[in-house]
Amino acid sequence: MKIPSSIWTLLIGILLTLVSLWYGQNHGLLPTAATDEAELVDGLFNTMMTVSTGIFLLVEGILIYSAIKYRRRPGDNEDGPPVEGNVPLEILWTAIPAIIVLGISVYSFDVYNEIGGFNPHAVHEAPITQQQSMKMPGAAIAATLNDTPPSTGPNLNQERSDKAMQDPATAAVRNADQIPQLRDASGVGIVSPIIGPVPGKEGKPPALLVNVTGLQFAWIFTYPETSVTSGELHLPIGREVQINMTANDVIHAFWVPEFRLKQDAIPGRQSEIRFTPNKEGEYTLICAELCGPYHGAMRTQVIVEKQEAFDNWVQEQLVASAETLNQAVAVNTQDISPDKFLAPYTKDMGIQPELLHQIHH
Repeated sequence: MKIPSSIWTLLIGILLTLVSLWYGQNHGLLPTAATDEAELVDGLFNTMMTVSTGIFLLVEGILIYSAIKYRRRPGDNEDGPPVEGNVPLEILWTAIPAIIVLGISVYSFDVYNEIGGFNPHAVHEAPITQQQSMKMPGAAIAATLNDTPPSTGPNLNQERSDKAMQDPATAAVRNADQIPQLRDASGVGIVSPIIGPVPGKEGKPPALLVNVTGLQFAWIFTYPETSVTSGELHLPIGREVQINMTANDVIHAFWVPEFRLKQDAIPGRQSEIRFTPNKEGEYTLICAELCGPYHGAMRTQVIVEKQEAFDNWVQEQLVASAETLNQAVAVNTQDISPDKFLAPYTKDMGIQPELLHQIHH
């Protein structure tokens, strides 16, 4: 009994669909999802993997089938049939990809909106002026593209910078006074990237604010609520986190693969990103923007822990800071000459006390 080609087509279609759906959910290509937002991004990625797997198997299957079935047999020296075209087939292979791309685009926008990336009420500022661009290397090209006069509206970057600098710990590590805070361009142009609060999570509970400063080649984290400064990012599980970041020198990028979020830290601009950690553990924060010769070493640890452990860590940092300050005060109150004070530290370096004494005088 010969099975009709339509039945074969249906069976092959069902098989391809099942294989694509299975692999799209079981590819194992992504690391652990450690934030609420990661689940949304994973859903989009899995959908694209499902569609991509189906298209790959279909196209490669047709190629292999055609190469075998329509191969040239021994002794067959005739020309192939002259095929002029197939309008229905051309319409089909144009319409299906168009529908797939449109569907993924809508899905992508929905995910971007769900993680707080789209804000229709965002305030756009005037483009940067020529005078501002001369103060900021790299912005000169953008300034030449528009002749918009200086805006009389507020400079949102400057306002965010001033607010962050109210924290003494943040002010101590940022050189905002040396980098002008540029205005956001309206429409397409240089902007301050922002992924805001997830809809429905605004202030429930209040987001933990962390100011992040990128510099060659390290990350510095300051917590305005407690004035703690750290080289590691500690976060409590289950609480929304608001990261306000900028850079002291060149562009860096804040990227934690398990969080599925990445944001640029740009000199002269105040970026914002929000997320909610939901899995305890230690994760690696990586700079995902080529920032210099030691870019590959610009990474640190992100520790997600219970609220109690996070509170204990904060207290430990405060106690350590107080002890360091007390030691510094105690040393400064001692009547010791600089050469005597430095002698214990320079002995192992082969520097003689007499040389220190000569330098001091």
